[in-house]
Amino acid sequence: MAQMELRPYQEEARRRVKDEWLSGTRRTLLVLPTGTGKTIVFAKITEDMVKSGDHVLILAHRGELLDQAADKIRKATGLGCSVEKAEQSCIGSWFRVTVGSVQSLQRESRLQKFEPDYFSTIIVDEAHHAISEGYQRVLRHFDKAKVLGVTATPDRGDMRNLGSYFESLAYEYTLPKAIKEGYLCPIRALTIPLRLDISMVGMQSGDFASGEIATALDPYLEQIADEMMKYCRDRKTVVFLPLIKTSQKFCGILQAHGFRAAEVNGNSDDREEVLRDFDAGRYNVLCNSMLLTEGWDCPSVDCVIVLRPTKVRSLYSQMVGRGTRLSPGKEHLLLLDFLWHTERHELCHPANLICTDDDVARKMTENMEEQAGASMDLEAAEQQASKDVVAEREEALAKKLAEMKRRKKKLVDPLQFEMSIQAEDLSGYVPAFGWEAQPASQTQKDRLEKLGICPDEIESRGKAEKLLDRLGERRDAGLTTPKQIRFLEGRGFQHVGTWEFESARKLIDRIAANGWRVPYEITPQTYVPEPSASGWG
Repeated sequence: MAQMELRPYQEEARRRVKDEWLSGTRRTLLVLPTGTGKTIVFAKITEDMVKSGDHVLILAHRGELLDQAADKIRKATGLGCSVEKAEQSCIGSWFRVTVGSVQSLQRESRLQKFEPDYFSTIIVDEAHHAISEGYQRVLRHFDKAKVLGVTATPDRGDMRNLGSYFESLAYEYTLPKAIKEGYLCPIRALTIPLRLDISMVGMQSGDFASGEIATALDPYLEQIADEMMKYCRDRKTVVFLPLIKTSQKFCGILQAHGFRAAEVNGNSDDREEVLRDFDAGRYNVLCNSMLLTEGWDCPSVDCVIVLRPTKVRSLYSQMVGRGTRLSPGKEHLLLLDFLWHTERHELCHPANLICTDDDVARKMTENMEEQAGASMDLEAAEQQASKDVVAEREEALAKKLAEMKRRKKKLVDPLQFEMSIQAEDLSGYVPAFGWEAQPASQTQKDRLEKLGICPDEIESRGKAEKLLDRLGERRDAGLTTPKQIRFLEGRGFQHVGTWEFESARKLIDRIAANGWRVPYEITPQTYVPEPSASGWG
């Protein structure tokens, strides 16, 4: 068999998935951003399962994805694949791996040809589709199989939905980490100072209605082409549009502006030829109506324009992902965003690609709109937005602390603790799986109270568990306790949660020796403790 060395995060993902299955969790998720080799990872997992005697089904909804999976599995592992779609069937094949079309397999007449234990492992490519009825019909039939869902970064709504079927998240590799570690190219986002009014556009199947989007977009196409003349003339650009006719019209407008533009859609007879010519540089703009969101790679793309606004982060990530792959001479991806005017619905912006906290995403989008016309590195913009949100939360916290002082509470409010230790993952936590959303147990509440945290506002078991884990990590690292944080921040000291336990203890001893007054020579607002040997008592 062919051998292919996995990247460190890919090997970690492979191991984590196997650990989930070995622990008894049958249905687990793997989240990898577009361009980080999810197909290679599940190809190696497939190889592992075949070696253990399993018959593996790779389930997808498009022929291109099936062909891509079979090709990657053959190149990465040397394993051949049988096919289950249309008139082709895997029954009777000696291959241990099958790539299967959900459109074909979901038919009852087809499913009945298979014993329920025919497949021991099922891998669902583009797993955000897995909760649809067609996929569920197949998964219910093979209900004893181990299931792995593979998807690009989903939003919280996706995770809540996926959590209704999948039992755990085995591993997640984030877009910012992939960029920082050099596996994807940096993204610079530029907000175009052109306000497009889509406030009257209706909804269809949970997202903006494509037909109404096209109608609302039509009056702005010439202006958008003018803006592209400023930023895209020397770039290789992919444009996503809502309808085929809009894509074809915009392609003509771009050609009139001097761009070497082409258009592809599901009905294009010359689609493969156009894609090859674009890859080779004969065109510098490629317009499409949502055709290229999955299963198409062109690493040299260095500009993406989303003219199909969406609420669905996984879809937005897939569109932007067409330009995040590395390519010789490519310094970054330019992502053009517009001032979409919508009063009733939130929609995805560049901030949603990297922000896990809704408040940070909101602030980052506000900051970028204020600086429209200037490109901004996403990571730097996210860091600034995080600082701005921390400042906003600190202001709100100061008001809350004033109320707490009046009530003379003995325990530390969870928000105060989270803000003090600068834990955005705690303050922005949203349960994803069923057990996480259950109410905190009495045992958890008792442990939190014993450690100095007021448990009254902890709404879920998952949040309580994260808090307890963080408290344990801080104890092991020799950092301040919640009670130290409450005492010192109540006297004006800043971010005591980042201090060492011993430094806080010594300062409290000094204050106690001074009649519980802060010594004259210490200014709480600017005080920085000296490092010292530490450890919780």
